Amino acid sequence: MKIALDATYSVGNALSGVGVYSRELLTGLAAAHPEARFRFCYRPHRFLRAGNLPPNARRALLLGGQSADLFHGLNQRLPRIRRGRAIATFHDLFVMTGDYSTPEFRARFSAQAREAAERADAIIAVSAFTARQVVELLGVEPSRVHVVHHGVRPLPAPQLPREHVVLNVGAIQTRKNIARLVEAFETLDDSWRLVLAGSFGHGAEPIQERIERSPARSRITVAGYVSTEELGRWYARASIFAFPSLDEGFGIPVLEAMAAGVPVVTSNGSALPEVAGNAALLVDPWDTGALAQALHSLAQDRDLRQELVRLGEDRVREFSWDRAAGKTWTVYEKLLGRQG
Repeated sequence: MKIALDATYSVGNALSGVGVYSRELLTGLAAAHPEARFRFCYRPHRFLRAGNLPPNARRALLLGGQSADLFHGLNQRLPRIRRGRAIATFHDLFVMTGDYSTPEFRARFSAQAREAAERADAIIAVSAFTARQVVELLGVEPSRVHVVHHGVRPLPAPQLPREHVVLNVGAIQTRKNIARLVEAFETLDDSWRLVLAGSFGHGAEPIQERIERSPARSRITVAGYVSTEELGRWYARASIFAFPSLDEGFGIPVLEAMAAGVPVVTSNGSALPEVAGNAALLVDPWDTGALAQALHSLAQDRDLRQELVRLGEDRVREFSWDRAAGKTWTVYEKLLGRQG
């Protein structure tokens, strides 16, 4: 079997969620299927930056017309010219449903998403929530959509003492609901710190202003983008992980926190209940009071924290990149009529 995949987003050290997905899926598929031949395709600006490839993979430019049994677009896009069957992975559609980007980006994103959905022979959605959006917003027949959850990437796990740290990982932008998190955090006593680990995104300026005028400003650390090693240290030090995002197609940081033994409070909407299961406190992300109460419950109740840590350890075992690669391969075989 010859498989071509868009490997563009797998290149670099500062990988986004899509980048982590791309890297893990590429390496996982190639390792699990040495008999197959893979072509990792890159857009020109990333082609020369690609690192070492597995022995059963070769590098190619993503120019369309790749000769393969199947092409897999890993980020909601497909080349205009292609041969063989095609699959597109959809991670989220929040750009189409909320004021989380510029109008120009929304229009471009929506056009690309609709085109990919129309031209794909099958679609992989990273959550049942995203699958429903693909059906409802893009008019895709449900039988064409397959849910394949993300896994959890391994992070450094240093043995560090837990501190009174509330950690949030993700871009500082409107969708991540950071302003409400700051307001809720301000109700905790002075022994607690809030650490925001992530780069600045759409709508960051008013959030930065809110942080600067916070009465708890001296207890808020805006760490910016952090390396994998530094992120592992923050997970090791934190006693609470707060992820009150307004909209997520999956929510990898929730699983990362659980894997690191940090109790989680997250939103009761979008894909986050699907990911967190019963292993987190779920709150209405629009209700600052509810978020503050959840933070207080975790800060004051050690037994609750320990119970959520235990549940989180069990929950995270349900998600692995090996499993994601296996389910993805099953979609390939089904599409190409090679099952059984």
